[in-house]
Amino acid sequence: MTASDAGAAEVRPAAVSARGWGWRHAGRSAPAVQGLDLEIGPGERVLLLGPSGAGKSTLLHALAGVLGDEADDADETGSLLIDGVAPRARRGRSGLMQQDPETQVVLSRLGDDVAFGAENLAVPRDEIWRRVHEALDDVGLRSAARPPGAAGTPGSTGAQGSTGLELDHPTSALSGGQKQRLALAGILAMRPGLILLDEPTANLDPAGVLEVRDAVGRCLDKTGATLVVVEHRVSVWKDLVDRIVVLQPGSANGSAVLLDGPPDQVLAEAREMLIGAGVWVPGYLPATRSRATAGSGDLLLAAENLAVSRERPRRRGFRTIPPVPVQEGVTAQVRAGQALTVTGPNGAGKSTFALTLAGLLTPVRGTVSATVDLSAGAGIDPFKWKANQLISRIGTVFQEPEHQFVTGRVLDELMFGPRHLGHGEERVDDLLERLRLTHLVDANPYTLSGGEKRRLSVATVLAAHPRVLVLDEPTFGQDANTWAELASFLSELLDAGTAVVSVTHDQEFSAVLGGTELHLGPASLGEARLEAGAP
Repeated sequence: MTASDAGAAEVRPAAVSARGWGWRHAGRSAPAVQGLDLEIGPGERVLLLGPSGAGKSTLLHALAGVLGDEADDADETGSLLIDGVAPRARRGRSGLMQQDPETQVVLSRLGDDVAFGAENLAVPRDEIWRRVHEALDDVGLRSAARPPGAAGTPGSTGAQGSTGLELDHPTSALSGGQKQRLALAGILAMRPGLILLDEPTANLDPAGVLEVRDAVGRCLDKTGATLVVVEHRVSVWKDLVDRIVVLQPGSANGSAVLLDGPPDQVLAEAREMLIGAGVWVPGYLPATRSRATAGSGDLLLAAENLAVSRERPRRRGFRTIPPVPVQEGVTAQVRAGQALTVTGPNGAGKSTFALTLAGLLTPVRGTVSATVDLSAGAGIDPFKWKANQLISRIGTVFQEPEHQFVTGRVLDELMFGPRHLGHGEERVDDLLERLRLTHLVDANPYTLSGGEKRRLSVATVLAAHPRVLVLDEPTFGQDANTWAELASFLSELLDAGTAVVSVTHDQEFSAVLGGTELHLGPASLGEARLEAGAP
């Protein structure tokens, strides 16, 4: 029996049945999902679509058995079953990759983290490490060594672009995109009968998107597992799935399913309906506001020969050992009313550079300097500014929205910055309206959808009215409609004189904002290239 045959033999594809199923999160007045009737047969591959806030992530969490229970003041209606049994009683039958891969990193070393799920399913040790290597190869995080005493056949040569990381590589040193690959590898190593993927390619570079999609395809071909994947970009998954199911927010007729059918049929017969619902239909790009033509704005921030790292210096005896940079030799300028787009492959240090530019990390070498126009008496080095000085000058939206939430209510989250600054509360109502958050003012931020969390994180920063806005993957989780509204809003801010720095793989978003592109090469090469005119 070949390894492929063994993989298929150890997986029994799962069946899903939902009848009148609904869920209301604790503290929310309206249900996230209601009236869901859906049957998914063993081995089917389903692409789940719908506007931001339609309950797609809620359904995936429910199928994984991790949604909570009614004791948490949540409310469930109808039935949701995997193989005829409630999902909470079948944990391990499904594997869930969440929108925020940071929440799924369990252990400090790469290999141990991938092995964690399989270990908890009591898979034999030798088989675990065979699966670990195979999964890391498949997702492009090729393992370069075996753990002491581990048996099994060596992994394959790996996909193009794989990074050759050691099994003991620290998970804390991975980029956001690499953590997405890590989370997927852990799921593939479990061999679940139901694979649940929540925007698995959202933070990946273009090559990584195809690599991860192909890894999922290979796993499904080997095992025959059932797949439910949530992704706003239809074109990536259209040819891999058998079926498209489109959800809609709770409607008057109580039906959660708007459309259900073969991909080509759904896309051909309901294209305009899908566009209206905010689905990223292949070949469709929503209209956005055009930017006013502007000259070169005043210089606000300058990075000179910058080397960056998230690690801290270490002490060895009387010596201080500086951290190893993930990127070095970076020079860039941030100007009022202009966009700077930071691009490059996963792991190139884009987020680390952005956090350093924003005054949240200290440079390993080189300098970040604020002009007098921006600093207004606070000093030249943003890293040395006090919190109140920083948020009113440079606002940062993290890659993981939850990392900047500090309250248990959407409205309080938006008011937090203005109240500490003593001004800006008058902007809150407008931000709620512009970013489609008005109906969520009393909700707990942690119960929002991924797209809603991202828009809230942008709104909380804008409430402090900073002159420089630093955004890490700002379009993550957005449907076509909210994407266009966010891009147009940022375009308005640029024309009003705000500087916008964005780390993104979204070329269409970069084109809307215009400005300058800073391309960071692979970390091992340490190359940075500055180009006029974003793609």
